[in-house]
Amino acid sequence: MHTAFFVLLSASVARYLARHAGGPHTPWVIALSVLLAVLYVLGPALGTRPAPRRLAWLGLVVAAWVLLVVLAPSFAWCAVPLFYTGLRTLPPRAAIPLVALLTALAVAAQLSLAGWPDPNVLLAPPAVAAVATTVFVVMQRQAARRDALIADLVRTRRELAATERREGTLAERERLAREIHDTLAQGLSSQRMLLQAADRLWDSAPGTARDHVRTAAAIAERSLAEARRFVHDLTPADLAEGGGLLRALHAVAERETTPDLTVRVHTEGSPPDPLPAPVESALLRIAQGALANVREHAAATSATLTLTCLDDQIVLDVTDDGRGFDPNASADPASAAGRRGHGLPAIRARLRQLGGTLTIESAPGEGTALSAAIPLEPR
Repeated sequence: MHTAFFVLLSASVARYLARHAGGPHTPWVIALSVLLAVLYVLGPALGTRPAPRRLAWLGLVVAAWVLLVVLAPSFAWCAVPLFYTGLRTLPPRAAIPLVALLTALAVAAQLSLAGWPDPNVLLAPPAVAAVATTVFVVMQRQAARRDALIADLVRTRRELAATERREGTLAERERLAREIHDTLAQGLSSQRMLLQAADRLWDSAPGTARDHVRTAAAIAERSLAEARRFVHDLTPADLAEGGGLLRALHAVAERETTPDLTVRVHTEGSPPDPLPAPVESALLRIAQGALANVREHAAATSATLTLTCLDDQIVLDVTDDGRGFDPNASADPASAAGRRGHGLPAIRARLRQLGGTLTIESAPGEGTALSAAIPLEPR
């Protein structure tokens, strides 16, 4: 539109000079043409908002053009770009009367050149003005709807991002709670039990008491390593030492073995190499959590960790010969078993994140068998 304005202005000046170069109004026409061009160039620097300076500028542009049309009617066609200038500057209720005024002046100027009521002169400028106004108003409304849609999308994205951040925070808190339960809390529980046992046996069996103290010190050292690893990257210390899941399970079994409880490890098949890190970490934590439940609640003398590797899944079974319990009652938050800890809920949460399943078979006085299955991609 800026280019069209200067093309029409230049064509009008050239036409006037070609026909009236020596006329008395020539200096005024040239001066007003230069003034109109300078004023038009200043417009973009003032922005498009209807501020007082912008309105004053529009008034000067229209006044300069009106004077040019009075002196040289051929400048009337410059009104078309000025339609858009008025529509961009003023609200529709004020811009449409301005367009009508410019159109009337253009018609009057063209009629003065034609010398008679030419139908084209009477109809063409109003038609051009109507089309220009309609196109501008429609595009402006579409732009407003587009801006509203974009704003709504941006707001929705921000709300979604905030929701995802909250969900991520909650998920991270839950994961950290499970990590702490399966590492530091279990280590502290074991130390407490060992130190209490050592205190009871300190006078009657000092050798056994010292063994309990040394075992508690070893657990404390392992818990410290877990805490440091926990802070570093949350990778289980047994896995961070290398050797894979089997070696880590043997290390856990060795630590959990006491004079009162024997823990063994069996394998069926060979695990994929490499096994996905989240699967390794989850199975190790499940083994730790299950053995912690055996130690604290089952009063068992033996427990077995069995790792079964299939083509499409890997299964960890933890069995013991303890007192057993009612799995249905343990699933009830109102029951005593359901209130005793976070071990089983933490195991279920880990498996749920990996698409796995948990099966518990137990009955009072008949021991417990816990089976955790995690699907794998077929080999």
